[in-house]
Parts: sequence; C-alpha cells; structure tokens
Amino acid sequence: MLPIKDNNPTTITPWVTYAIIAINVVVFLGTVTLDPQSARLMNIQYGAIPAVLFGHADLPPELSPFPAGFGFLSIFSAMFMHGGWMHLGGNMLYLWVFGNNVEDAMGHFRFLMFYLICGVAAALGHGLLDTQSQLPMIGASGALAGVLGAYFLLYPKARILVWFFWVFIFYVPAVFVLGFWFVTQIINFGSGAQDGIAWVAHIAGFIAGMALIPLFKHRKIPLWHDGSPERAFGIYRPGRKSRDTGTASNVPPWAAAYEAERIAKHARMRRNQRGPWGKEGANADKSPWGRYQTPDTAPKPSKKPSVGVPKVVRLHPDQNNDDT
Repeated sequence: MLPIKDNNPTTITPWVTYAIIAINVVVFLGTVTLDPQSARLMNIQYGAIPAVLFGHADLPPELSPFPAGFGFLSIFSAMFMHGGWMHLGGNMLYLWVFGNNVEDAMGHFRFLMFYLICGVAAALGHGLLDTQSQLPMIGASGALAGVLGAYFLLYPKARILVWFFWVFIFYVPAVFVLGFWFVTQIINFGSGAQDGIAWVAHIAGFIAGMALIPLFKHRKIPLWHDGSPERAFGIYRPGRKSRDTGTASNVPPWAAAYEAERIAKHARMRRNQRGPWGKEGANADKSPWGRYQTPDTAPKPSKKPSVGVPKVVRLHPDQNNDDT
C-alpha cells in the first residue's frame, strides 16, 4: 500500500518539510558518487552506532568526524543518510504526503524540533536491543515514523490516495493506512525479518510521535477529531441537507472544497437567473434541469385514447332497464 497524496489542505507553506527532503536528496546524491569502500566508511563515520551512542565504544580519532566526546552527534547525521534509491524514495514520499500537515499543526520551528526528537527516540529504541552493536544505522525512517504517529492522531479522517498492490488506486482513511503501516512493522519485527531494516526504530519513532504531538501541536488543533462530526469510515453524500438548518450537514474536511465550489456555482446561477432561477417568457432558461416554460404558455399534453369496455346494446327495450 503506497500513499500518493492526501486530500488534506494546509494553511502554511511547509518550508521545513521541503528543506528536509532537499537535504536528504543532496546528501544521497553526494554519497552515490563514492566508491563502495568510501560509502561504507561514510556510513560508519556518520551512522548511528549503538555502541558509540551508549558509550561502550568510540571511533578511532582519525575516523571520527566529530570532536572527542561528541560521537553521539552521529544520531543526527544518520537521519539524513540513505542506503539506496528505494530507501530514499520511500521515505521522502511518505514525508511529502504526511509532513506538510503535521508541520501545519505545530509551526515550522516546533516541527523541526519534533522531527529531530523523534529521530533520536527511534535510534535509541533501536540501540536498546543491543547496546554493544557496532553496526551503523542510517535513514530518516525513525524520524519519519514520528511524523506518521502524529498524523495518525491529528487527522485520522483524512483521505489518503493509495496505490494498492500496484494495480488499484483509491482513497482510504488515514487511520487505516497508518494503522496498517504500524501493524506491519510489528509483524515484521515479531517474525524475525531482518533484511537490514531497523523495525524497532520504526516502532519507537511512531510511538514517540504519538506521545509528543500533544506537546508540540497548537492548542487550537484537536486530536483524533479534526473539527468534523463525520466519522472516519462514514459515507458522505454530496449536497445532502440537514432538516434543522437547511444547509449541507456533516461535511468532512476532505469534501469542504467541493461543497464550497458547489455553493458558489449555485450562487452564480441564481445571480444570472439560470437553472431553476431562470427567466420567464421568451428568455426562459433552456438548460436540461431549468424551467423550460411558464405554466401559462406550457402546452398541455395530449390525451391518449383510453381502452375501455365496449358498450352493451339493449336487444329488448321492453325489459327492465336494469336488466342488461
């Protein structure tokens, strides 16, 4: 299930999201030009090594790009490194789809702090499995998982356009897309699937994002509700009116733009006397659903000949009139 876009508008330009994507792409393009040995050396120097993070080992001074005693800073540099095109493309696609709305909910600076803290939590969660491990971890997946966890609580009712099994494309509620993603991480970790993927980092980052979003979001932004009475899996019927107010009721956020466009169109037609509000007489509106003619000039439909019982002829007039 690959997300393509969401139907969830923003109120600000997500500059931090754009900058993070740009930095990741530039760093990756710089690493792909290196030979395999230099690329491995760069992963060791700038990757998050659990043994270094927990103080059980240190890189040799000639290899460490950080001053003595500051090797833990690799936990931040590792967030902007990737091991391949698929690794980079998948992470940046998820960040492009979900990052802008989370940044919109908390602002630029708070989002940057939130992103980095989730990345730190993900790396530490991965390192706790084996604090003596000397294998470097790279990638933005942990920090990205925090963004997904925040989106899961902020906009569960937003519709996500997904590419399912590389064949079907349709809209799915965000609570299902992100819930499915989180469950797959747990299943992969429980099944022992390795493939060089830090499943625990994804799980820890997602949980950190859910735990931190109440502290970083704007106070006016609600959780799990996004201001709409429409349920996450409800059915929206365009143009349906409420009996109490006479206006469209239970309009979810993803359909608000459609409703506004429909109301504006009807207002223009009413102003121009088109459609049901068309002019009478010679200038009557001829639209398919407008008033064709006024009741005075409208031709009456011709009566169709009815099929009745043939008249019975009385053969004996001197008999009782009621006797036929």
